[in-house]
Amino acid sequence: MDKDIVALLIPITLIFMSLLIPIVFSIVDYKRRRDLVEANHKERMAAIERGMELPALPDSFYQSIKPARRSSYLLPGLIWLFIGLGLFVALGALAGEDVRMIGLVPAGVGVAFLIYYLVEGRKLPPGGSGPSTQA
Repeated sequence: MDKDIVALLIPITLIFMSLLIPIVFSIVDYKRRRDLVEANHKERMAAIERGMELPALPDSFYQSIKPARRSSYLLPGLIWLFIGLGLFVALGALAGEDVRMIGLVPAGVGVAFLIYYLVEGRKLPPGGSGPSTQA
């Protein structure tokens, strides 16, 4: 293959995969939930036909694939901070003093996450709301 074609296919593939992965995840989650609802419906209909008491719905009926976990702003804060510092150093070495200031934007986001974690994040309950929890 020609180098120009390969150079063009790499970003196209990256964009395609970055859009495809969430779509596939959503479809799989939808099918899992649909199958669970259908199985519970059949079970409940069979119980009604036999005159039995209806069984309670399982906890998995209300949960997503990802379990709920404690909200934490420490990890995203550290990631943003070090990405920003890395950009600051790399852009300073490659592009010059004016361009390196772009790296301060993600570093500032990281510092904001860390400040929030230090002030409020420790007070959140174990199942607290935030960017890391799923319903």
